[in-house]
Amino acid sequence: MHYFCCDERRRNLVKDHDSLNGIDYLEVKDNKNDPNEQRQRTLSVHFLKNIAPGELTEENVLIEGGERIRNIKVVRVSVGGIESPPSASPPESDLSVLVVEVSTPGDFSMYTLRIVRDAEDEAPPEGFDPILSAIDFSFKVACQSDFDCKPSHVCPAESLSEPEINYLAKDFASFKQLILDRMAVVMPRWKERNPADLGISLVELLAYVADHLSYQQDAVATEAYLGTARRRISVRRHARLVDYVMHEGSNARVWIQIGVKEGVTGLVLKREHTFIENGEKKKTKTQFLTKTNIPGHIIRFSSKAYEEALVARPVVFELMHDTTLYSEHNEIQFYTWGDQRCCLPKGATRATLLGRNNNLKAGDILIVSEKLGPETGREEDADPARRHAVRLTAVHYQEDPLGKEYAESPPVSSPSLNNPVPVTEIRWHSEDALLFSFCISATTDAGYRENVSVALGNIVLADHGQTIEDEEIGTVPKKDNPVLTKVEDSENGYCNRKPAKPTPPRFRPKLKERPLTHAAYYKPVSLEEIESPPLTSPPESNANFSEKPPVSAKAAMEWPGKKILPSVIIFSDPFDDKKDKWEPRRDLIISGPSEQVFVPETESDGTTLIRFGDDTYGKRPNFNTSFKATYRVGNGIRGNVGAETIAHIVSKDPHIITEVHDPFIIEVKNPLPAKGGTEPETMEQARQNAPYAFRTQKRAVTTEDYEEIAKRCDEDIQRAKARFRWTGSWHTVYITADRLGGEMVNENFERELRTCLERYRMMGHDLEVDNPHFVSLEIEISVCVKPGYFASDIETALLEILSNRTLPNGGKGVFHPDNFTFGQTVYLSPIYAVVQSIQGVSSSKITKFQRQGIDSNEWLDAGKIVMEGFEIARLDNDPNNPERGVLRVETKGGR
Repeated sequence: MHYFCCDERRRNLVKDHDSLNGIDYLEVKDNKNDPNEQRQRTLSVHFLKNIAPGELTEENVLIEGGERIRNIKVVRVSVGGIESPPSASPPESDLSVLVVEVSTPGDFSMYTLRIVRDAEDEAPPEGFDPILSAIDFSFKVACQSDFDCKPSHVCPAESLSEPEINYLAKDFASFKQLILDRMAVVMPRWKERNPADLGISLVELLAYVADHLSYQQDAVATEAYLGTARRRISVRRHARLVDYVMHEGSNARVWIQIGVKEGVTGLVLKREHTFIENGEKKKTKTQFLTKTNIPGHIIRFSSKAYEEALVARPVVFELMHDTTLYSEHNEIQFYTWGDQRCCLPKGATRATLLGRNNNLKAGDILIVSEKLGPETGREEDADPARRHAVRLTAVHYQEDPLGKEYAESPPVSSPSLNNPVPVTEIRWHSEDALLFSFCISATTDAGYRENVSVALGNIVLADHGQTIEDEEIGTVPKKDNPVLTKVEDSENGYCNRKPAKPTPPRFRPKLKERPLTHAAYYKPVSLEEIESPPLTSPPESNANFSEKPPVSAKAAMEWPGKKILPSVIIFSDPFDDKKDKWEPRRDLIISGPSEQVFVPETESDGTTLIRFGDDTYGKRPNFNTSFKATYRVGNGIRGNVGAETIAHIVSKDPHIITEVHDPFIIEVKNPLPAKGGTEPETMEQARQNAPYAFRTQKRAVTTEDYEEIAKRCDEDIQRAKARFRWTGSWHTVYITADRLGGEMVNENFERELRTCLERYRMMGHDLEVDNPHFVSLEIEISVCVKPGYFASDIETALLEILSNRTLPNGGKGVFHPDNFTFGQTVYLSPIYAVVQSIQGVSSSKITKFQRQGIDSNEWLDAGKIVMEGFEIARLDNDPNNPERGVLRVETKGGR
């Protein structure tokens, strides 16, 4: 038999035949309990039918084959198995078994046992099938092996000789010439070269197709490597393979003031308005546009004016939270309790407002703004850069019993207590402390002026981006195309081939508008309910978003990159908001096979493609499923518009869209410029950063690891020191933080630092955060003042420059906390140099230079005070806290 067949039907046919018999299978007896000379010498040949005694003898059995051991002789045969001499194995009793004993066991090669008539005639005996009268076997089949003993049969494809062609052909011209050269070999009589000939047309058609296929090969090879990829999506995926997330930029946010007409109280401005149109429920977002040629501040959504405004390509912002508007909040005056020429100093976190502002509450935003020029008293001279947003944390009401008398001119000599003036005391968050001073009242060129600076209310937060509702993005193809889709390969052998199962066709819909907005999730401070979550609602599986809303105006304008998500949600047919919503993810690596998620991938030109899962990482959309997308467009630095550039509000709320001649809203403006808009990371930046990002250490084992990561966790940490202590059950890592400005470690700081370190710490290490060990200094200086200088002025200058404060010129005092850190030695010579630099100092001498409370000249003689590893020098010279260091200056001479 020279064939290999998957379906062996002859065995059953012979078994059912009336007279024919044949070999079924063969066993090699290799019992470990038998003597070595008997092992592998007994063959049990199983036939399909019984064998009559004496029907087969030694002459009828022939052993062929072998490499090292050949010409094996048959010593004895028996039917049914009466073996002599008897072996340790149980005897055979089946009459369909022929026991064959051979002279010697064979080697590891294949042998063939044949049933023949005699040694001279190899034809099978009468009554035996000519095909099933022989069987291949191995004497070593029972030997221990790690592989399957069943032989594998492969029908290899025909091996063709390589044609002699030009393998460097890569374009249309070279492919055309290659085909013509080949045709000259296989069809030498065809010599037509006329372009109009059908043969030449076919050649050119094939060359055209080959040119495109060659380009596709080159494109695939180009996109296969980070250094050569030309598509942004390819670079993004390569970077993700090394744990580097390529950021897509961020949209901008802006504070907008909405001025309402006099007498308006409690006008609700909603982020989203729902209405019924043609029997269908629809939603619109409240929008703000930069200045256009459209007259007025209010534009009706979907109106002709709105379409004309969009033609001018204004920057579109959308409201991020609901708010309530009051006319008395348009402009609120500060109250100075009757004093004149006042200012709010830099760093202030409280102020007094004129009147009882009952509608002001904690959480509201006010913008302190310079209204008049402090020198001229004119509005056009006001500095637009002197504006600052604050979020109120407390509002209290009280009265000034002398308020009315201060308002009279000239003031009366005996003020009455029956004319109190209501005032409102406000406080705002410490993070919103004023960055510069504000002049409240001043004597100008036009005389004395109050309300030089005022507080602006009715402030709302908006972010860059325009919502596109329910855009149809396509339908998943109904069925596979085995020609155009990738077919799964089968490697189970010739007989176990499975039917080709084509991979479902790729469904990569594209959003029509661009660029897609990438925004950070924002949770309003107000407790009012919002109708529906914003497009950038946090994923339920991401615990990083379950945190409190920003408690300061500064925090509302700052957000970490990990909170930024693409602003797009996709709904599948039948477009149910709950069951058929697909949510965006940065990638699908941690997504399960049943999660309805997708990844928006943006190209360099801003085009966004949607990538769904594959039923392993994310769910694959079902065939014939239609999709609609609701998303926002507008991203990057284009949203960083300047102050006073926003001028229109767009809404369909009937409470906002009133009569044109008497609108509720009379002014829309942004007192402060928008900020936060960033451009997407470029491919070149990713190529430079990605190969090194995974080398960033993300574990803490040694003390040096904890120190480095602690500084990485908080920019407020100037330096950190760590040490291990055995606390009875496990090791505890004590981290000592040297904060900028000499700030102490408080409860909030410790909690945030511990949370950040938790992901890096080694298992079994507990964490503790404590303050540095401050070493207070005691220094006495004797100074001789030059004639013509006041000794008090010199002393004041010395105390100022040797202080722990920030100097008026922006410099730092000698003992400013940021000038010292762990283990930093305090030298005497720099102090002498600073003292001598003061104009008017003739000479100086330091008479005491020591650690506070330890009287010794050791450090004065050495000219330095050495600090230990966890010690930091401190000299506050605060009379309220003398234990924090003392500086004494004695002046002689002068005036």
